Amino acid sequence: MSRVIPRQPLVRRLAQRRVTALSISALALVGCGQPAAGGDPSSGGLREAGGTADSASAGSVSPTGGAMASGGIAVGAGASSGARNGGATSAGGVASAGSAGAAGGGSAEPCAKWYEGAAPASQWVYRDEQGTLAYKSLNGQGDRILDFSYAGYRGGGVALPHVPAGRTLTPSGGDDTGAIQAALDAVSRSSLVDGTRGAVELSAGTFRLSGSLHIAASGVVLRGAGSGLDGSVLKVEGEPRTIITLTGSGKRVTTGSPAKIVDAYAAAGTKTLHVDDAAGLNVGDEVLVQRPVTAAWIHFMGMDKLVRNGAPQTWLAPGSLALSERKLAAISGNQITIEPGLSDSLDAKYLDPPAASLVHFSYPGRISTVGVEGLRVTAPPASVPINQPTYSLLSADAVIDGWVDDVHGDGFTNGLVVGAGSRRMTVRKVELVHTAPIDGAAGYPADFVCSGQQILFVGCASEGERVFSFVTQALVTGPNVVFDLKAKGSTSVMPHQRWATGLLVDNLESPDGSVQLINRKTAGSGHGWAIGWGVVWNAQIASLTIQQPPGAQNWAIGSTGAKASSSDGLFDSPGVAVKPSSLYLAQLCQRLGPEALAAIGYQ
Repeated sequence: MSRVIPRQPLVRRLAQRRVTALSISALALVGCGQPAAGGDPSSGGLREAGGTADSASAGSVSPTGGAMASGGIAVGAGASSGARNGGATSAGGVASAGSAGAAGGGSAEPCAKWYEGAAPASQWVYRDEQGTLAYKSLNGQGDRILDFSYAGYRGGGVALPHVPAGRTLTPSGGDDTGAIQAALDAVSRSSLVDGTRGAVELSAGTFRLSGSLHIAASGVVLRGAGSGLDGSVLKVEGEPRTIITLTGSGKRVTTGSPAKIVDAYAAAGTKTLHVDDAAGLNVGDEVLVQRPVTAAWIHFMGMDKLVRNGAPQTWLAPGSLALSERKLAAISGNQITIEPGLSDSLDAKYLDPPAASLVHFSYPGRISTVGVEGLRVTAPPASVPINQPTYSLLSADAVIDGWVDDVHGDGFTNGLVVGAGSRRMTVRKVELVHTAPIDGAAGYPADFVCSGQQILFVGCASEGERVFSFVTQALVTGPNVVFDLKAKGSTSVMPHQRWATGLLVDNLESPDGSVQLINRKTAGSGHGWAIGWGVVWNAQIASLTIQQPPGAQNWAIGSTGAKASSSDGLFDSPGVAVKPSSLYLAQLCQRLGPEALAAIGYQ
């Protein structure tokens, strides 16, 4: 029998960054990896109350004591109790809804004391006179920066669990693939106890792999003795392939009739919507917000005239849907409150017919409470085009509440992929190092490709030349967070194609790299507008290209780096870091209190 033992959090202090910037020290972050064709990677304020996390059912969170260093995270106050309430719509915007309650909301004092230091406040997210995080509206319709704090395991602010060992293995000296997979299969057949089955624990030493390893059942963990040279080393042999997969089955299944969203305009960032009929909807229900791709919207975005080499390019096909998984937090008549908020606006002028809607859904084949941790994985270095078979470290799809923690990979062309069926995952302390020259004949590789929702990449690193350190794919809906990524070499953080929304890049350090939130036009196969409602916060990079899509916005706030001449997005405090020093941590403290920060390793 196994039970979940909360891990001891990584205790870190937030220290003063160099002269012009404040940062969370000692973490570096990587994202997902998958072949990426394309270019060289060389007004009024809105106050938000605290909210209840998706993680409320995850159990208690133990705080770690300790004083915050001067110049630490700038955060506002969260409500300590109260019922969820839908925010009222007004001409100036929508006041986001929520309360703290079950998950332990923040009080003004513990969060406000971290708002110290000489850094200026951002004009877009700031602490108001009541000590609460406030959001400046982009326009009279109420569009604003999203609350990104819902990203991560169990919806943010919950410690990764320690799953007790169900099997232990030592290196055989020969091919260990079969023995490791047999142990994973044996644990997978055992009974679930408190959501887990057990971990396959590898001793220190070198394990040889000529095949791949698969986890396809809930509650199973592959754990090594650490990612250092003296830890558990998986030495990859054989043909190029993906080495580790965490994969459920099936797809989302909708039930019942959709409820039409009747707002003429629902702002980006809002949690409040109105439907034609709320009958059958209940607080706590899981729903899909369905945003249709229409010919009218494609034309509005200027994406219906993409031509490459004389051939028309398809950005997105009419009839496609951008799907956002949400929980119903409150219902009052036909007004509903969702958590998290919308990562994209809903403008009926371009979406109706058929109109945006929400509908009940389930995902019966999804697996949960699965993880890979404490491993060093080495592949044979190879310089091959990305359209040929390549070594990839890990892929996760149809997973909810999973994690990848303390993993080093070198020699891989592509790194780690979080697929479109995944939600509420944490990728922590993953380091990817390229050891062979990149062959860019068919495009450039990606260390991290993210297609999931509520995914947190924290404390990871990416190293290589002409590499995408982080990308998103088509119709990816946030919130997704890249926090404290350290990228070395001519790398690029660049949403890749076809309209991702709601991405936060927080405290990126990439001295020779770039961030590009752009229209990629006919690159690839007509990638077009790659990102809307993206935020780059307190980044230190060589260059920034931030462009404004029609009907949306992208921000660079408190970030250093040369501004590209094609940038027409919003820049706030260029070259000077702002407070809060981390937007993600500030929003998390606002919503769930300092205990949530302690649970994920921050004081």
